[in-house]
Amino acid sequence: MSQAESVSPHHVRVGGEFNKQRGGERMKRITAIIRREKLDAVKHAMRELGPGMTVTDVKGQGRQKGIMEVYRGSEYCLDLLPKSQIDMVVQTEDVERIVRTILETAKTGNIGDGKIFIAPVDDVIRIRTGDRGPSAV
Repeated sequence: MSQAESVSPHHVRVGGEFNKQRGGERMKRITAIIRREKLDAVKHAMRELGPGMTVTDVKGQGRQKGIMEVYRGSEYCLDLLPKSQIDMVVQTEDVERIVRTILETAKTGNIGDGKIFIAPVDDVIRIRTGDRGPSAV
């Protein structure tokens, strides 16, 4: 594709052709960074709702900027705190229900509870069958 070509964000290039996605087929990626001790509760709640998910152990810092610990009388700062990252791709109409469930399940009310990010997904392909779109999720 040359730089002069313009592509709408609602079009996906597939095998040299552009396929326009229908509005109802739009999907979203939800990424939630949560406390590790809340992971089991969130996993259980997601099983009730049905989306598949990928869970990754991650480390990071936000406004919290880490915590001070004392070990054998010496004080040190843990500036990258262990968290769990949950990724899932869902149909747009399911986003609010899933986000609400994560908020209710992962919230402690204390600093460091985490973040939820939502981003558009143009296409999904199941490797085994070649299925595309929401049916591949």
